[in-house]
Formats: sequence, C-alpha cells, structure tokens
Amino acid sequence: MNEGLATSKRFVIVLGLLTGLVAFAIDISLPAIPSMVLALGTDMSMGQQVVGLFMAGMAFGQIPFGLISDRTGRLPVLYAGIGLFTVAGVVTSTGSNIEVVLIARFVQGFGSSAGLVLARAIVRDISSGAQAARLMSVMVMVFTAAPMLAPMFGSFLVPIWGWRMPFAATAMAGLMVLYGIRVSLRETHLPSVQHHALRQFWNSLREFLSHRQSIFGVLIIMVTIIGIMSLISGSPALVVEINGFPVKYFGFIFALTGVAILTGSAINRHFLHRFEALHMIGIGAALAGIAGVQLLVMAWLGEAHFWWIWSNACLFMCATAFLLPNATALALDPVPEIAGVASSIMGTIQSLAGAASAILSSALYTGTIMNVALVLGLSGIASPLIFLLRKQIIGGTRVHQGS
Repeated sequence: MNEGLATSKRFVIVLGLLTGLVAFAIDISLPAIPSMVLALGTDMSMGQQVVGLFMAGMAFGQIPFGLISDRTGRLPVLYAGIGLFTVAGVVTSTGSNIEVVLIARFVQGFGSSAGLVLARAIVRDISSGAQAARLMSVMVMVFTAAPMLAPMFGSFLVPIWGWRMPFAATAMAGLMVLYGIRVSLRETHLPSVQHHALRQFWNSLREFLSHRQSIFGVLIIMVTIIGIMSLISGSPALVVEINGFPVKYFGFIFALTGVAILTGSAINRHFLHRFEALHMIGIGAALAGIAGVQLLVMAWLGEAHFWWIWSNACLFMCATAFLLPNATALALDPVPEIAGVASSIMGTIQSLAGAASAILSSALYTGTIMNVALVLGLSGIASPLIFLLRKQIIGGTRVHQGS
C-alpha cells in the first residue's frame, strides 16, 4: 500500500508543508505583535501570548487527532484539522479585541496539530530507521522555508495592510495545504479499532512508554522545543524593542535562524548515510551546549551585544536540525503499529513544553535580554546532559533501528 511513497518528492514535500504550516502560522505573526498590541490597547506581555496559546492548542489537539487517525485512517483527520486551522485563521484576522484573537489562536493551534502529528505518523507508516531519519530531515529542510520567509513576509504585510493581514495569510496557507492533501497524499494506514477508544489510547501509551529509547527521544525533543519557543516568542521584543531595529528588518534578521536550520539539516541528511541517528544527536547536543553556555553567561551579565546573542541563537537553531529529526525517528522506531498515538504523545509533550516556555519567557520579560538568554541557555545545556546520560536512559548503547 505504501510502496514508493518514501521516494515520492511530491508526497514528502506535502508532509513538510504540513509541519511547516505550524512554523508559518507562528513566525508570520511575530512582526504583527507590536502593531497588534497598540491597535487592541493591550501590552507586549499579553500580545506575545498569540504564540504561547497557539502552542497550547497544539498540545491539546495531538492526542485526539493521533488516536482517531489510528482508528479511522490519516486522511479524514488531516482534512478536519487543517479545515479547523483555516477557519480559525479567518477569525483571528477579524478579531476586535485581544481576547477574541487569543481564543482563535488557541483553536488554530488545535487544528494545526493534526498536520504536525500525522506528518510524523505517516513517515513511520512508510519507513523506519535511517530512512525515517532522512525523511524527517528532508521535512525539516522543507519547512525551514517558514522561519526564513514567514517573518519577512509578515514584515512586508504589516506596514502596508496592518497587523491583521499576516493572520489572514495563515488562512490562505491552510487552503493551499488542503489542496496539497487532496492532490498529493494517499492513505497510509489501515484503520485499527481493536478496543474502546480510551482503552486503545491507554494500551498505546503503556506500549510507547515501555520503550526506554522512546523516552530518550522525547526528552531530547522536549528540551529542544523549550529553547526554540523561548526564542520565537521573545524575538520581537529582543530585536525591535530592546535593540531598536525597525520592524521591516525583523524578518531578515529572523531569517538567519532559518539559514542555520537549513545548513544543519543538509549536513545531517548527508551524514545519516554514514552514521547512526544517535551519533547525529550527539553532534547536535554538542552544538547546543556550546551555545547554551554562552547564553547563560549573557543572562548572568544581564546584557550582551546583539550579534553575540543572535549568533548563538542561530547556533542553537542549527543544532535543532540534528536533534529533532533523529530523536523523533529513534522514538518512533520501536512502535510502528501505534505510530499515530505515539506521534501524538510526543507532540503533546513537546507542545506543552513549548507553550510553557513561550508563556514563561513572555512573563519573565523585563525589557532586557534576560528572559530569552536564560531559557534558551538552560535548554542548550540540557541536551548534552541528557545525551551523556543516554546509557542510563536507554539501558545500553544499542538502539532499535526498525526494518
């Protein structure tokens, strides 16, 4: 049923777009936050919650979507989730107060979780081991275009059409992805209804958590996402308010993080032909640790030259291109029969961590670099610590590589 899909460029590109839709919806909103805050009469701390609540919606949506997809198939759930994302984008762009905007962003995040969780599940449906890691890396390269282009696009839209247009663009993107699903994807999972939904979820959860390799992968993903979301939510204030760059330059500056991810993804995909995923995680952990130590020094100092902090933010983002795809492949390898629920469990954990990081980073904002430098720095040093403890977590050096 799935023969040849792993090598279909169009199929893999649409999977990348499903995950990229999340990054696009988050990153295109960043240049709109300062203008939205002024227009709706709120403050920057509240305005930044358009990121945190989007992530919270993603956290709540992934387990239901993953479980339902295991029971009914992937495509019906994709249509429902991305359809909800599109409608919520329209509501967000027309909201008359910050409360409506934030509620709509939560709902939009909920809908987006279908694409995120099922893209991973579909990869596990059609591949495993090193091939799955390479596919994940290709997807990272595809959706890297989002953090590179979305902020620039948003920076272009806001001065001309106002803060609402970037949110309207998310609805347009949702329509385009729905079309891509229609013409490029096909069902990859035979429905499995062995038990009542809650019992099936409980059995799947126990199966997933019984694999120590999966727990190791989730830990790496969780601490990485914490750093990513602290940077994303804090970057508008860091670039525009603290360092005084015009909004029109924000997109170009933020795009440097996308270049870093793209570079890391290309290197990771190349070396996966020669090294195992665990080795590539080690490289990513080392890079994240180097950035993390410097960022903690900046947090302790309370100030730093912008390009010192931003270069280390880019180094951390380069590390994520090694950490996320390989940790995801390792975590899903032992559980091919419950890939939907397993992916949703992973996604829920990382989304909750990301939402908490974005909300905490916003709450810690005091007009200095401290909130971003501290949270990003702690995330950076956590990755190598977890990697150094891999024998204790996994129970040895050998990992399941799938077939």
